[in-house]
Amino acid sequence: MSEVTAGQRFGQGPLSRAAALVYSLLVVELLFLATTVPGLTGLVLLDRSAGNVPLAAACALPVGPALSAALYALRRRSRDLTDLRPAAAFWRGYKANVRGVLKLWIPYLAGTTIVGTNLANFGASGVPGWWAVLLVLVGVAATLWVANALVITSLFEFRAADVARLAAYFLARRPGATLANACLLIVAGGVTLVATEAVAALLASVFVAALLWNSRPVVAEVEREFVA
Repeated sequence: MSEVTAGQRFGQGPLSRAAALVYSLLVVELLFLATTVPGLTGLVLLDRSAGNVPLAAACALPVGPALSAALYALRRRSRDLTDLRPAAAFWRGYKANVRGVLKLWIPYLAGTTIVGTNLANFGASGVPGWWAVLLVLVGVAATLWVANALVITSLFEFRAADVARLAAYFLARRPGATLANACLLIVAGGVTLVATEAVAALLASVFVAALLWNSRPVVAEVEREFVA
């Protein structure tokens, strides 16, 4: 057996691919935590009260660019155990996308802060109960939209306004992906409520990998229809 063939078999077998995935997830998770630790520390320490909703949004500011970098790194990861550079891909994605991501992430945080503050003070507002349902639906829709936006802006080069339109377009265009991401959102929210934000953060790379998997139809259509 030649050295080339042996090297290819070593780096491309099923066990090697599984090991490559686990290694990439671990490295991306560590880098995600490293780039968000100040904000995540604040989130964990904050009480879950109405007055802390704006502070929680401010603490979540570093999460957007970190999620984008994780998406970029996992999308471009090698399945060959002998050719793994997830850390380099993470930092490359972070530097390339941080400005574009913040143009979408900051408005999202601002909008969800308003929604969260209204829900937290709902009992004192005196408005009908259906208004709370509407606010929850708006918050869920905004989160599903920003999930699409993060995927698109992390993997492609579009203006922020175009990313925003495409993200909204694919909510209805790809209902399967939207439903899958809604299920992922429920799981992430459940983990946060039952445990803490810290536990959800420790699973960030797994959630990102799931988001990337759910978004395959979106990515494929963007590549086919909107990338020259």
